[in-house]
Amino acid sequence: MASQGTDLIIYTDGVSRGNPGDAGIGVILKDSSGKVVDEIGRYIGIATNNIAEYSALVAALKSALRHKAGCIKIFSDSELMVKQMNGEYKVKNGDIAILFKEAQTLLKRVKGQGSRVVITHIPREENREADKLANRAVNLHFGMEK
Repeated sequence: MASQGTDLIIYTDGVSRGNPGDAGIGVILKDSSGKVVDEIGRYIGIATNNIAEYSALVAALKSALRHKAGCIKIFSDSELMVKQMNGEYKVKNGDIAILFKEAQTLLKRVKGQGSRVVITHIPREENREADKLANRAVNLHFGMEK
């Protein structure tokens, strides 16, 4: 568990094979030294890529609640999700709106613990670890990996 005052760095990704199609999420939480403190890879059923991206963010925020930190930096390659969470884009899709509201509620809870949270867009190539977890979760669901 990251101690209060340390940084927590989180990478999130969601994948959808077919969009909508079989989807998975990948989340990696690291402390300020770069040590992995939590990893989440989960198959989420049939979903769009945007639903998968938001599902990954929700999972990340739930984990962040357990790992109290002074500053939490969340990185995602989903420009849409990042800009919506930062108030730059409006949420127009009803399914996304449900997850957006859940993410906003969790974000308030995390901030209520005294954490400062920054959500930043990164290029896909900088998000390979989370992408690998998300893809592996889908593969494992279908027995394509052990």
